[in-house]
Amino acid sequence: MQNRLDLLRGVIHPWHHDHFGHMNVRHYAPFFDDACYHMWTALGLPYSRMLTEHGVHTVSAQATTRFIQELQAGDLVVIDGIVSRIGTKSCAFHLRMMHADTGTLHATYDLVEVFFDPKSRKSAPMPQNIRDKLQHWLVPS
Repeated sequence: MQNRLDLLRGVIHPWHHDHFGHMNVRHYAPFFDDACYHMWTALGLPYSRMLTEHGVHTVSAQATTRFIQELQAGDLVVIDGIVSRIGTKSCAFHLRMMHADTGTLHATYDLVEVFFDPKSRKSAPMPQNIRDKLQHWLVPS
């Protein structure tokens, strides 16, 4: 089974550059954040329906970006991801940003998502049906 999910494709534009002539660190976040929204749909758990179907949604609790190799204007990127951990009230994703033409790894993103009950405004246990779907995609490190 292929557990890496193809989440997002994009292009690096000149306005992503900083004064050093490569993509500035602040522009990685939107690419990875958008990919995380796609992650839920790719897992069969569309974020747009999570609250109505499961009574919870998630909030990002921690995000760590590792910058590996700079990107230039015109570079095409692809972001893929896996479920890397499943907890009681949270799960974690590991995403990679790679060059679409060469496969070179440019950055990684590790995200912890906490399940949240908007009525109580507190973290909530992960519903079993969500756990079951995530378990199918889990790639332990």
